[in-house]
Parts: sequence; C-alpha cells; structure tokens
Amino acid sequence: MVRIELKRKDDAYLMEARNETGNTILMDAGKDLGGQGAGMRPMQVLLASMGGCSVIDVVSILKKKRQAADDVQITIEGEREPGVEPSLYRKIHIHFKLFGKIEPSAAEQAIKLSMEKYCSVAKTLEQSAVITHSFEII
Repeated sequence: MVRIELKRKDDAYLMEARNETGNTILMDAGKDLGGQGAGMRPMQVLLASMGGCSVIDVVSILKKKRQAADDVQITIEGEREPGVEPSLYRKIHIHFKLFGKIEPSAAEQAIKLSMEKYCSVAKTLEQSAVITHSFEII
C-alpha cells in the first residue's frame, strides 16, 4: 500500500506531500485562488505523474531493445472542461523528445506500449480524457 502524508506549510494553501521514504513535492493554489503559486497545482501534479510514469516505461522498454536513449524530455499539455466543477481533463497531449541513437520504430513501439498498456496514470486518465502522443528523435 502507498502512503502519502500532506502538511500545510502556511496559513493559505501551500502543502508539502511526503511519501514513506521521505521524498517530497510542494503543491499550492494559484494566486487567482488565494495561493502563492509556490508549488505545482494538484492537477499539474497529475499530468507530471503521467509524464514520469511514461518516461520510466519508455526508458525501460528502450533499454530492453538495446536502444541508446541518452535523454528523454517530455512536454504535456492538458485541456480541462471549462466552467464546471469538478473540471476534469478532457484532452491530453504528451510529446516525447528522445535523444540518442534510437530507431524510430523502437521509439514508436515503446511510447505506444507505455501509453496503451503499462502507464497506470495514463490508464486512469483515459477514463475521462482523450490522450494523444507524438515524438521526435534528436
């Protein structure tokens, strides 16, 4: 079982989330909601989680295929439902920048396997959002 503890860091919305091994992230509300913007907003953390999950998958798959991925960088854009509460993500696009000597077919297969089979965060988000992906090899 996963355990996360949250503690408020100020009298507004700044929070620190800590896992069982002591790793932390800061979350906050935006200034428009009375926060300081001193941490990621919770819905941003959700997108970052999908990115982290998929990078782990892609790097692992590429290593098994003996592809030299020197670096992987991603950009994720999410579009939420306007004017409703809760405001769920309805569209998410993730773009992978893969650095190194990587065969395009291997990159495409690794990303597809992550997005469609292995990434638990993507599988959770696909219940409400259409998730698309693209990549480039640099």
